[in-house]
Amino acid sequence: MNKRKTATPRRSRRKKKNDSFFRRHRWAVLIGGAALAVALYIFIFVRVFVDPFSFRWNAIYGEGVEPDGFEVRGIDISHYQERIDWSRVRNAQIKGQPLRFVIIKATEGISIIDENFIDNFYQARQNDLIRGAYHFFTPDEDPVRQARFFIKQVKLETGDLPPVLDVEKAGNLSTKQLRKAVHTWLDVIEKHYGIKPIIYTGYSFKLKYLNDGTFDAYPYWIAHYYVEQLQYKGQWSFWQYTDMGRIDGINGSVDCNIFNGELPQLVALTMKPEEIDEVGL
Repeated sequence: MNKRKTATPRRSRRKKKNDSFFRRHRWAVLIGGAALAVALYIFIFVRVFVDPFSFRWNAIYGEGVEPDGFEVRGIDISHYQERIDWSRVRNAQIKGQPLRFVIIKATEGISIIDENFIDNFYQARQNDLIRGAYHFFTPDEDPVRQARFFIKQVKLETGDLPPVLDVEKAGNLSTKQLRKAVHTWLDVIEKHYGIKPIIYTGYSFKLKYLNDGTFDAYPYWIAHYYVEQLQYKGQWSFWQYTDMGRIDGINGSVDCNIFNGELPQLVALTMKPEEIDEVGL
């Protein structure tokens, strides 16, 4: 009886061929896979840990940008700057320009007073610097109570900058709710001091949450770090261009700012005697 030779199934032949290819090139496959994994790791690391803080890496390695073409320079401070040597600060310069103004943290939320506010606010005036005070807005607390708390703590005088609202967190509020809360704080403050407050916020935060024409009547102070020029296209008064600045008389880093104008224009922005008299500050 003749026996017919059984043919090898096509799938089996393909499998053997693939196994043979892997054996011959397994090191290339393993190395290629490892390289791909490393590349993916680097990509994720850069996106998650480097890009969001690239301005800080730039500052550490001396690549920070000092904007050109602006004459009026200033800083903003809080208790994080600890003890300040005001006799040196008053004569400090930024890129060859004298320090003209300092904006000081006063309050936060409905109960927090910056521990160095009183001394910093007094020293700024004593050392002939145009001074201002800001409130750090807490979105999940009553904006009316926050405004009244700021009013209770901050007594502005002729020549001081208008009150400043630092808004950079949305908390649990929707965009609509946040805008309403911010407007509430601004309205209470404007009614009391008789002058429009300044709004401080980050460039991205402004575009996401405060990109509403109803805020355009207020002077803007925009934080946007390590760029040659501020990319915000609207009107602005102040630009915080770094939080890693160095100033004679202050240990460690400090926020540095420029005013979008000349010194007489900055002076024109400050509180006037009639505004002080009107509210009895």
